[in-house]
Amino acid sequence: MVGSRGPRMTLPTQLVLHVLLDDPDRERYGLELCRAAGLPSGTIHPILARLERAGWLISHWERIDTTEEGRPKRRYYRLNPGNLATVKAALHRAAPDPTALGRLRPGTTGGLS
Repeated sequence: MVGSRGPRMTLPTQLVLHVLLDDPDRERYGLELCRAAGLPSGTIHPILARLERAGWLISHWERIDTTEEGRPKRRYYRLNPGNLATVKAALHRAAPDPTALGRLRPGTTGGLS
């Protein structure tokens, strides 16, 4: 699954990485990434798992009292600062047709980064 060049750079993977690159130091939880990338949870979570196994993401579970908060704990993800150049290079190599990302996320023209 993860080769010497990293994880598969599918269009959904590229969308997730572009969202994370918008603010590389910001932590985001899964459903927040779903909304920002315009992808369903069943698509996003396997991508996040692959990116984390590749070392491109780091994550952690938040520490909350779920009863007090009235919701389950969230797992937060952010780009691994040590692999930022690798992520950018992989996106550059993958460079889709300028309209391809827009077909997945309407209103997006390939100018993401």
